[in-house]
Amino acid sequence: EVQLVESGGGLVQAGGSLRLSCAASGFTFDDYAIGWFRQAPGKAREGVSCISSIDDTSYHEDSVKGRFTISRDNAKNSVYLQMNSLKPEDTAVYYCAAVRSSYCSTIPLYEYWGQGTQVTVSS
Repeated sequence: EVQLVESGGGLVQAGGSLRLSCAASGFTFDDYAIGWFRQAPGKAREGVSCISSIDDTSYHEDSVKGRFTISRDNAKNSVYLQMNSLKPEDTAVYYCAAVRSSYCSTIPLYEYWGQGTQVTVSS
């Protein structure tokens, strides 16, 4: 059974930090690029960060560049999102997802999704 399980969300004050984790199982993790996405109430799901499957090339959406860092540990089948200098506008449900590709892709192509973890940033 394929599973992606996010953890690490919570309530934090503006300027604070959180580290999200995504634990994968049931598929060949090394073959998949992994992305982090978020969805705020009333808004469309958007890509935040992603990391390739072959050389750890990473991508960060403009609004999180310099604040968020994505990393992966293939030995643990896990991907992490370190979020620093959090802002109220970062409040959303954060999802990790996997696509069988060397590099990141567009949202519709991601095959496997987790259930999400809530991140709330208070002002």
